[in-house]
Amino acid sequence: MLAMGSEEWELYPSSYIGAQEVIEYRPISEDSDDDWNRDVAVSLDAVLPDDLLEKVLSLLPVASIIRSGSVCKRWHEIVHAQRHTWSKMVPQKPWYFMFTCSEDAVSGYAYDPSLRKWYEFDFPCIEKSNWSTSSSSGLVCMMDSENRGRIMVCNPITKDWKRLLDAPGGKTADYSALAFSVDRSSHQYTVAVARSNQVPSEYYQWEFTIHLYESDTGNWLTPFTGMLLGWRGGDECVICDGVLYYLVYSTGIVVNNNEHRHCLVMYDLSTRPNHTSLMSMAIPVPCALTCGRLMNLSERLVLVGGIGKQDRPGIIKGIGIWELQNNKVWHEVARMPHKFFQGFGEFDEVFASCGADDIIYIQSYGSPALLTFEINHKLWKWSAKSPVTKRFPLQLFTGFSFEPRLDITS
Repeated sequence: MLAMGSEEWELYPSSYIGAQEVIEYRPISEDSDDDWNRDVAVSLDAVLPDDLLEKVLSLLPVASIIRSGSVCKRWHEIVHAQRHTWSKMVPQKPWYFMFTCSEDAVSGYAYDPSLRKWYEFDFPCIEKSNWSTSSSSGLVCMMDSENRGRIMVCNPITKDWKRLLDAPGGKTADYSALAFSVDRSSHQYTVAVARSNQVPSEYYQWEFTIHLYESDTGNWLTPFTGMLLGWRGGDECVICDGVLYYLVYSTGIVVNNNEHRHCLVMYDLSTRPNHTSLMSMAIPVPCALTCGRLMNLSERLVLVGGIGKQDRPGIIKGIGIWELQNNKVWHEVARMPHKFFQGFGEFDEVFASCGADDIIYIQSYGSPALLTFEINHKLWKWSAKSPVTKRFPLQLFTGFSFEPRLDITS
């Protein structure tokens, strides 16, 4: 096993908004007789106006900003001020939230790649680790795994959250996929739920439906319903640059080539055509894949998947990363070096991957080891060692990424 950094982790504040004990701020007395103290011991904080102090704090990582709220009363008030204060923060690298096993509540640890630290973290409103999640610009959207009409949106950092109106068809869908996109300037968001249902007594026919929720209207609409012949939907989709991308899977009647068992279909959310043949523009995946995951990395559509062996496509020999260019061609970005592939130790045939901005996270379901890939620098790196431990042989590990932000609400 390769070394994976330090074992440092710490408690993350469980409530950003709630009252916290702070140190009372006391300015230096002007009546002091000690000229040396009066000249030298004046805090820089004492002479900075609020707007400049806010600017200085906005240059810090999110975790450091929140900790600074305990310095004194003035800093506490600034840190917990109106969220528009933090709208001009420096870009934050996406964190990774890893679930821990708990029958009473969902909890876990969040990894901060900027400081290479893990924080003990209680995630708001999510109830089970097998819920579907999708994140964008500081918010996380979650769909209940049992009642897939039940959807919530939250800011994990501020703990602000809300439950949306129930999505249509949540209790009857055979397969449901969740995608989420936030407009960075207006903070309005779109939730897309793609559902696939097998037509009764027709094994090769599947009904495919797209439901959309717009935060500015607070309502659901269903812009598209169509049929898939020889293909079925799954649980993987993403919104990228105004287009909904969705992975579909061959049922075995249309294609016999293992390399084309999966395809990518597209639906334009700006024009929202209600009569179109999705499969006529379908793009085959680049090779036989397992655990294919789509992600939006700064409006670049990226696919991560396990590369199947030639004679046994269900067994992976490595992990690859591709970018879709011009909505036509897959360009291979990287393949995981063998030393990192081996570094997962007991690597089974299933793994989780997710990402945002320029970072991709990869984690084996059978191990708490977490690997990062910086796509702009082609850099593979282990995270600091996770505080999550394996308690029993069949324990599964999973998680998802999100951007930490203070200025956005659900």
